[in-house]
Amino acid sequence: MSHNDSITAVHNINLDGQGLRIGIVMSRFNPNVGEGLLSACIEELRALGVAPAAIQIATVPGAIEIPLALQRLARSSQFDALVALGAVIRGETYHFELVSNEMGAGISRVMLNSGLPIANGVLTTEDDDQAIKRMQGKGRDCARTAVEMANLLKVLP
Repeated sequence: MSHNDSITAVHNINLDGQGLRIGIVMSRFNPNVGEGLLSACIEELRALGVAPAAIQIATVPGAIEIPLALQRLARSSQFDALVALGAVIRGETYHFELVSNEMGAGISRVMLNSGLPIANGVLTTEDDDQAIKRMQGKGRDCARTAVEMANLLKVLP
């Protein structure tokens, strides 16, 4: 008997979104990027089998408000996973770092405190062009991450 015979691995990637309920919080600041992220995310969620009626979208003014809305959705016990979408684009002040750091830490806190997976699709970029180039891919990635993590948590002890 080899050492590996006693190891149980849970590593099957399950991207089946059927029956999953997904909540999305999107920042309205930088609306073109937010809408691009949202459309790519929803398109991918639907491709993975998530029913349109099982997707709920809440919008907030800016990225700093995202964690609070996520926390409320997490506490509702109505979702299998959440997605955060938006863009924080560097300006000429320290505000970019403050918003990026606090928003990211807030999302992580909500996820760990609630035990609900949250795909962080808030882009933090140097300029609009970087955000526009990344929005479609990041929106799709967030959909896959939300579905995979929701399914993984169902099988983890």
